[in-house]
Amino acid sequence: MLSLDKKHIIAKRIAEELEDGQIVNLGIGIPTIVSEYLEDKEVFLQTENGLLGMGPPATEDNLDIDLINAGKEPVTYLKSASFFSSADSFALIRGGHVDVAVLGILQVDVHGEIANWAVPNQPILGVGGAMDLVTGAKKVIVAATLFAKDGTSKLVKELTYKTSGIRKVDLFVCEYAVIKFTLEGPRVVELLGDMSLEQLSEKVGIPLEYLNSPIEI
Repeated sequence: MLSLDKKHIIAKRIAEELEDGQIVNLGIGIPTIVSEYLEDKEVFLQTENGLLGMGPPATEDNLDIDLINAGKEPVTYLKSASFFSSADSFALIRGGHVDVAVLGILQVDVHGEIANWAVPNQPILGVGGAMDLVTGAKKVIVAATLFAKDGTSKLVKELTYKTSGIRKVDLFVCEYAVIKFTLEGPRVVELLGDMSLEQLSEKVGIPLEYLNSPIEI
């Protein structure tokens, strides 16, 4: 895994969580890379702008400027794909028909609540579908590098950015670890990078333990 860059380490690990037959929504950013690692799985990718059955990323040979995802990136589609309106796409999300949502984040707190749509004192381009996906998807996986450009941890004791919803997400996958959120706090399911658990805890400033180990926040 370490031969890959950070974003691909995260995307490849998330792809391992997905199962045949699932309807999966991939958010903007790192989540879109997940589609590159689904060759051996029959997963139905959904976009918020009205496509179910999105294929691999478009190349110069199969580029169609009229075929884009919600992030305005060119995509392909499978033979089994369906096209519908954005309203129907959100009905799919709000109706609880999306099995897994993979979202980028700005922050995630120790309880699994996320912020991913607005940065304080910065222009807001739009809320997007994050709040609907956090509420409506059966499982929510968040994907992000562990540290922001200024070196601060995205895993925090308390959100300082605006929340995307009070629901707790299921997993946080970063380049160093897979983290699950429990009533006792964040628990490490698997280490991915070259940091030990102790080093990771010290770096983020939050005590981390493996899943099923008691800790206090």
